[in-house]
Amino acid sequence: MSAFPLACTIRALFSASLLALTGFAATPVLAQSCDRSCMSGLLSTYIDALVAHDSSKLPLTANYRYTQDSQPVKLGEGLWQSVTSKTTFRHDYLDTTKHVAATHVALMEGETTLLYSLLLHLDGSKIAGIESLVQRVNANSRLRPTELGKPVRGLNDPVPAGKQNTRREMIDIALTYPEGLRIGSFIDGQTPFAEETYRVENGAIMAGEGCGRGDCGMYAQNIIVHPGIIASVAAVDEESGVVLLWMNFGHTGDSYGVGNSLITFEAFKVWGGQIHAVNAFFVGLPISTSRFWPSEDPVYRK
Repeated sequence: MSAFPLACTIRALFSASLLALTGFAATPVLAQSCDRSCMSGLLSTYIDALVAHDSSKLPLTANYRYTQDSQPVKLGEGLWQSVTSKTTFRHDYLDTTKHVAATHVALMEGETTLLYSLLLHLDGSKIAGIESLVQRVNANSRLRPTELGKPVRGLNDPVPAGKQNTRREMIDIALTYPEGLRIGSFIDGQTPFAEETYRVENGAIMAGEGCGRGDCGMYAQNIIVHPGIIASVAAVDEESGVVLLWMNFGHTGDSYGVGNSLITFEAFKVWGGQIHAVNAFFVGLPISTSRFWPSEDPVYRK
């Protein structure tokens, strides 16, 4: 399996180190633990509090951090005042090793759909950090979210017996995806897609079965070269076989709007040495956007 390139590795590690030095490192996690049921419950508690516009009962540490779209925000402001309801679409990614509870969930803001990426950085059963990314989908949006009424196919399926990869293997496999984007070829990037793999972006099938175009194959599509893409490991759900990456797609001319890049939390279903499903929530933000949270796992170079 090809490894993440040295240049991108250096950028990712330098970014994490710089953030730590400037005081944006995640709050250290204590020895206490929160199991999968606890993590899922905390996500539900947070989402319900958001919809109710009431953060008073959230189990927060004294020095919690909260960012939205990589910017520090105050709990109770902005989205906390505008969300009107939640939908049934939700995919959780529970990292019991690094104590991160993450989810892709669809919310509503009146008639506008909110594609909400949420990560809770935990200290025992309390929330020490809140990291979020918001994309609004309205009547004028280019992509229509046709897939939000049901779970992404295969993403929740149990990993077949004997097919589970190690945490390190899962990360290495997922990172072949940004490597394919970096050089403009998933074939040359040796990204190991399974035959049934398909990709959902902002609730629409963009590759694989159901994308509705002649070049739907994961290897068949033309890919823009993304020479400055940066990836950070956000969470690894070892039991479910899912790696969640934060990515800044970097400079690609004006492909994503003048001065903008695509920022995403993208989930990869990984088992048996292959990627089997991909689910991404994207938003266009200034190209200078950093994550402002260090990677939970180093981005290695073999």
